[in-house]
Amino acid sequence: MHSSNLGESPAPLVDVNGLVKVYEDKSHVPVRALSGLDLEVQSGEFTAIAGPSGSGKTTLLNLIGGLDAPTSGTVTVAGQDLGQLKRSTLATFRLNNLGFIFQAYNLIPVLSAEENAEFNLLLQGVSKTERRRRVTQEFSDLGIEPDLFGRRPAKLSGGQQQRVAIARALVSRPKLILADEPTANLDSKTGARLLDKMRDLNERTGITFLFSTHDPMVIARARRLVILRDGEIASDDLRA
Repeated sequence: MHSSNLGESPAPLVDVNGLVKVYEDKSHVPVRALSGLDLEVQSGEFTAIAGPSGSGKTTLLNLIGGLDAPTSGTVTVAGQDLGQLKRSTLATFRLNNLGFIFQAYNLIPVLSAEENAEFNLLLQGVSKTERRRRVTQEFSDLGIEPDLFGRRPAKLSGGQQQRVAIARALVSRPKLILADEPTANLDSKTGARLLDKMRDLNERTGITFLFSTHDPMVIARARRLVILRDGEIASDDLRA
């Protein structure tokens, strides 16, 4: 779809077509995580994907992020068919377009909190002064105290590590942030503050957020709620 003709809708930021993902379990029995799923996400959305455990939420996020490859079907993000990209090109595409917030943090153990948060900016060639400015601002917004900047992940609590991981995703201002249970390790007050910041960022900058979640706080703040069940979309509710 192209937006060159008057009256046509713009192409979606994310376009998932006929997505099937089959895994083998430990007994080598095939398990179908996604069953021919179709989904479009427009630029600027603040969308939650919810559903019971095993419904395919995390699998879908990993496929949209190019972290896994589908058994069949296509994933197009920002006009790029991810299945057509070589591994090195895909890595560069992810670096420049996507931010990830994982439940397991995925921080680099030998780097400090500050170094972890600025890592993507370093890869993008952003100057040291600008990296420090952006990270300091994000840490301040997320309530990460200055005495934590130099600590390695092992010396941070789970909630502190999660906030560092969130800062890392936000500092490079990607087109799309994929967040897998981003509030799972945070107390409700910190989680609510974080979600309000994300929603404000979404409204101010147009960064698209796609959450995989069980959290009622995330679901309540989402402007669109997609429910997965058994690898298929059970409902898709666009809110005002």
